[in-house]
Amino acid sequence: MALSPDRLDRFARHIVIPEVGGAGQMALVQAHVVLVGLGGIGSPALQYLAGAGIGHLTLIDDGDVELSNLQRQTLFSQRDIGHSKAVVTRGWLANFDNRIEVTISDDRVTAGNAAWLIAGADLVVDGTDNFATRLAISDACVASGVPLLSAAVGRFQGQVGAFAGHLPDQPCYRCYVGDAFDTDDCDTCAEDGMLGAMAGWIGSFAAMQAVRLVLDGKAAFGDPQYGKLHLLDGMKPAMRTLSIGKDPGCRTCSNSAAD
Repeated sequence: MALSPDRLDRFARHIVIPEVGGAGQMALVQAHVVLVGLGGIGSPALQYLAGAGIGHLTLIDDGDVELSNLQRQTLFSQRDIGHSKAVVTRGWLANFDNRIEVTISDDRVTAGNAAWLIAGADLVVDGTDNFATRLAISDACVASGVPLLSAAVGRFQGQVGAFAGHLPDQPCYRCYVGDAFDTDDCDTCAEDGMLGAMAGWIGSFAAMQAVRLVLDGKAAFGDPQYGKLHLLDGMKPAMRTLSIGKDPGCRTCSNSAAD
């Protein structure tokens, strides 16, 4: 498979980068990325993943656009208020690049449906806003053998981390947060507030890390950084990185590794 002249022109700025190159761009075009959550993180992440040429995007969000979203969710405008985020985003993608294959779902992700919602993915990017959903997605990724990029943001802080709990020596997201958060009860940006540009920083950084993951083994930029949690602080501003170890007692990935 080769890129057509118009696609070569579209992605020329990627292809001339030695760390990406033609082989890397082809890997991006052939990749299937599932993006869960089309809000403050998901909006900029999607825009940059689409711009990078990800060939198949599955978009999952059960919400409708609200006026309060427009402060940070860059995909939407006033005319979208009241409409499904997933449907509006599909329309945006059709205008941006009609060569991208798009699958959408407005189902709420649960432990019962997460596995089939992410089926066939090369990578899952999670930009959701509660622990129950994040853990359901993580558990499904481990069971399906799919890498997970998890991103979260609030006020002036955010975090982005890559997890591959299906691999024997790598942690999953549950190794990081434990079992105490399998509920929908957690703080929200409506209660705590959020600087809009902070969500953009986290979303764009998540997109860059997602490109790294897709290019793992395909190009020099492909360093997956599994088990590395990047903490971004908008007040200073600064970033630091933590290493997350695999929990030998994790009920998700320790059993998977043993199997």
